[in-house]
Amino acid sequence: MIKEKIIQDQIVALKNHEPDKLSILRYILAKIKNKEIEKKSIDPAQKSSELTDDETIMVLRKIVKELNESIEAFEKGKREDLVSEYQKQLEIVSFYLPKELSDEELKNEIKKIIDNNRKLYEKNPKAIIGICIKELKSKADPTRIVKILNSLTSH
Repeated sequence: MIKEKIIQDQIVALKNHEPDKLSILRYILAKIKNKEIEKKSIDPAQKSSELTDDETIMVLRKIVKELNESIEAFEKGKREDLVSEYQKQLEIVSFYLPKELSDEELKNEIKKIIDNNRKLYEKNPKAIIGICIKELKSKADPTRIVKILNSLTSH
């Protein structure tokens, strides 16, 4: 599981005296823990509040999005020191994310989902957006999914 890999890497970073890496790994684990607490509070009857790999990937994607927004803001503010620091953090977080599907692979997956839900799609083409995001969110960024879906449906 992804979380276990992050914990192992945190221990290695601690032993190797890598404060920058250790800091971002602790941040990731804190975000994961917060999500687990949130999950447990939503459904207290649940036996385990452990996140699945897909849920962990969603937490990581959110961190990536935050880091990208920060980098963009720092670039506008001409803060190169912070840009490079956040880019290093982004590299570390991205390491734990699975490789995203290419545009072509994503397009094929979306076409399969549309074919599998043809009746729903014919009734309401917008309804397919939710299905695509739900099924593909761990394989690609939701904004890319919507963009490709729109390009397919606009023809």
